Amino acid sequence: MIEAIKFSATGEKIGTIQLPDTLFAVSCNNPKAVLYEVINMYRANQRQGTACKKSRGEVAGSTRKILPQKGTGRARMGNARTPLRNNGGRAFPPKPKDWSMPIPFKKKRLALKLALSMKAQAEGVYVIESINFDQPSTKQARELINKMFPEKGRKLLVINDSNQNIVKSFTNLPDVNMDRADRLFAYEVLNCKYLILTADALKKAEEVFVR
Repeated sequence: MIEAIKFSATGEKIGTIQLPDTLFAVSCNNPKAVLYEVINMYRANQRQGTACKKSRGEVAGSTRKILPQKGTGRARMGNARTPLRNNGGRAFPPKPKDWSMPIPFKKKRLALKLALSMKAQAEGVYVIESINFDQPSTKQARELINKMFPEKGRKLLVINDSNQNIVKSFTNLPDVNMDRADRLFAYEVLNCKYLILTADALKKAEEVFVR
């Protein structure tokens, strides 16, 4: 049985809550290999691959030879587009590339469960009853986070839906990332020190990922 500290909506500790074993007590033969492969795929899929520079055949300029080949006593010169001259093309320029890699559905889900299990074993999972903001307030969000976790560290706040008052309140906090319970991924779980789930988000995650 794995438990996590539970906070009230005001950020006060009110006890512990039992975490579902189907999400937070999962193991396999080689968990590190699964996480390594899935996280590498995830990070590769985040690359835009839009870097692009012009080669000598794409820059504007005359193709006329600048100087005669012989008789000037100077080095042999090509046209103005050569990479050796200012405003010339670039040699072997980067071009748009698709870095994306397919992620098997079952392996992706297994990696998430392994990441959640590792985080729970390290006592890095916390549950808050609810977060209720009448209007966006970064100050109120900061006070709530500081009350729950006085020490520094990256936090991942998982909510059940896209409540704009909550999203706008926590977006400006540099050490807090946010995601929805039905879109969790192993990389972001392992990339935080404190994993904070609302009670509704915990139920939603169990509903979505326990299949």
